[in-house]
Amino acid sequence: MQSKIPFSWPNFKISSDWTLFLDRDGVINERLPDDYIKTWEEFIFLSGVLEALSIFSLFFQRIFIVTNQAGIEKGVISHEGLHEIHDKMMEIIMYHGGRIDEIYYCPFKADLDPLCRKPNPGMALQAKKDYPEINFSKAIMVGDSDSDIAFGNNLGMKTILVGAKADNTFANPNTIPDFRLDSLFDLATYLKSL
Repeated sequence: MQSKIPFSWPNFKISSDWTLFLDRDGVINERLPDDYIKTWEEFIFLSGVLEALSIFSLFFQRIFIVTNQAGIEKGVISHEGLHEIHDKMMEIIMYHGGRIDEIYYCPFKADLDPLCRKPNPGMALQAKKDYPEINFSKAIMVGDSDSDIAFGNNLGMKTILVGAKADNTFANPNTIPDFRLDSLFDLATYLKSL
């Protein structure tokens, strides 16, 4: 399905007190269609992500991952299994010079509309509680889905949609991103050009 929102480059400046929020599946690692990443063997970094994360560590005061992980409530992965995947992911990111300050995840399905599940703001509010210096007007949310963009827009962040996920409809004005890029590496390229 052809996207209704053209790809566009950012046109804003950031300073060292900005915060970066990143979705995980489809942004940092390859998404498994209609499935969940359940083991480390299924986790594959997207091209350019490790280099991009090392560049981001030079530009942003804080970098967070915010990820919906309903596979936990569905019983296909445990909290412990998810932590094992994240521990290995973090080890490789740090080895390549990158940094993630915290990973927030929501283990619940959408049916009860839990506060922690994007597009609801729970994970960002928890990050703000843990890191009070966060200013959402000086934050960027990068995701590959409507819910990621609505999450950022709801909080007044700049929003960047990456990839070309087929089910992004942009039917709701709140799901329209400020910018579109192919990948995280494109954002890193932009920041290096400033």
